[in-house]
Formats: sequence, structure tokens, C-alpha cells
Amino acid sequence: MLVDDVKIKIKAGDGGDGTVAFNKTKLSLGPTGGRGGDGGSIYFEGVADLGALSQFRHKKDIAGENGEKGGQQMKDGQEGQDLILKVPVGTVVHYLATGENAEITAIGQRLLAAKGGKGGRGNYTFRSSTNTSPKEFQKGEAGQECELRLELKLIADVGFVGLPNVGKSSLLNALTNAKSKVANYAFTTLEPNLGVYFELILADIPGLIEGASEGKGLGIKFLRHIERTRTLFHFISAESSEPFKDYEVIRKELSAYNKELLSRTEYIFLSKTDLASKEEVAEKLKELSALNKQVIPVSITDKESIARVEELLREIIRQKII
Repeated sequence: MLVDDVKIKIKAGDGGDGTVAFNKTKLSLGPTGGRGGDGGSIYFEGVADLGALSQFRHKKDIAGENGEKGGQQMKDGQEGQDLILKVPVGTVVHYLATGENAEITAIGQRLLAAKGGKGGRGNYTFRSSTNTSPKEFQKGEAGQECELRLELKLIADVGFVGLPNVGKSSLLNALTNAKSKVANYAFTTLEPNLGVYFELILADIPGLIEGASEGKGLGIKFLRHIERTRTLFHFISAESSEPFKDYEVIRKELSAYNKELLSRTEYIFLSKTDLASKEEVAEKLKELSALNKQVIPVSITDKESIARVEELLREIIRQKII
């Protein structure tokens, strides 16, 4: 199960306390209390693993390592080790108390989420000409703590959208090695699937239904994953009795969720053409041509139609380079 929205609490490590200590050796008397070590900070780091947020499914409270207390002979306490939390590229970090947001948009990118507390001063640093035997010390500062919401929004070049069971996963499998689960029933895809076609990232978004933007069906959970796709491949099944209506349903849901989605570059695919007669395919292509957009017939059993899709993807790659 893909975890793409989760709340967690994090607390960076506390700084260690400073120490009160004195040198007992003759001719070397004086304060020697060392400084406490700084607490470990907590960072997020972007990785390619789409399922990296699953680590927070049951572990909601995360703490950094505390700094150690200062030692004698002006020896500072050991610093707490920083904690690096791996999250998928495309994760938005919402700071619930402040309303601030930060994003992880690249593999290897690091985000400081909570800073460790500073270690306290030992009595050695309080010495002076008028205070030769100070007993003052400073406590370590507390590490930052905050409640966060981690929301994954896929960053893909092409997003596959459409009603359930229109052949999106099958085409993704035919083009890439995604190995998405497919079957002849609605809601086969229960989570987004990613595939890579050369340098293009293709995202198969679970099927939407009418009312998805209002919370109906499975699609509402995954509409966020369409927001960052540059191009939409809109699938309409050749088995449909009302292909134009199917198109309008999806467009309405995209608009209700985010009107900017309607301005994305869109290609329409009449899918599963092997399951309809040539006459039915021709009739439905004619009906969809009223949209004033190119409609591409496709079937995973037709090598020529797959080749046409691949040529389109190569053109998208060329445009991306330019």
C-alpha cells in the first residue's frame, strides 16, 4: 500500500549541559568544565523510492540524538548524530504550526527540518580575573520540535488519466517495465504506478469517477499526483457506449480539483481498440473529433499503435530538451 500522506512529530536532539569541574593539580588550579555537545539535527533527503514514506506508517514520533554532557579537563561533550530521513522526490513538507511549506524536488536534496539544540557552556568559559573559581555552567538548549504533514505529489513528465479500466496500466507495462497489476474490472490500480521511458517519467494515476473531486471513489486520493505532470494522456475505452461523456466527466473532475490542469498539454487515446469492431472504432473516433483534438487509437496487441505512442513520447523528449 502506497503511503502518500502522513502526519509525524519530530524533535531534534537536545544540547548537552556544560560541566562544573576544577583541576586539582597544584600550580594548575582552576576551572576545567567542558561545553556540552550540540544535539543532532533532523534532515529530509530526497530519494527515488516511491514507497519511502511507508516508514512513517506506524512510527509517528521521531527524535534526534542528544548531545552529551561536557567533561572535565575542558573536554567538550560529544555531539548528537544528525538523523537523515529518506522521503520520495515530490514530497511536500507542511509545518502545521506555522503554515509554512517546503518541497523535496530532487534526488539527494536535503532539507533541514529541525535543528539540534546548542550545547551549554562549562564553567571554564566563565572564568575571569575577578572570578577565578566560577561554579556557573549553562544548560544545553532544547532541540527544535514540530508537527509535520508529509504529502507526496508525484513529479512526472506524463500522467495517464481516465475512468477505471480503460487500459492505462496495460499501456504503461507495454512501454516500460513498470509491471503494474492489470485485470478486467474497475479499480484494478489501487495506487499510482511509475514507469520510465528513456528520460521520461510516466505516471499511471488510478481511475477517476464522476464526483472524484468531492471524495467519491479511489481517485480523490490521487488527484494530487496529477498536479505536477507536464503532459496528460487521456484514455477513453473503445468499449464505452458514450466516449464523449467519458471525456467530459474526467475534464470536469480535473477542473473541480484544480482549473490549471485544463491548460496542460493533452493527448487523447481511444484505447482497447482490439475489443471493438473497426466500424465502432471509426464511429467513436469521429465522435471524439468534435473536441478539435487529435485522437489516437491504441491497443497493446497492435504493434503499430504502440509505435505511434512511442513516436509521440520521443517528440515529447525532444521538446523537453529544447
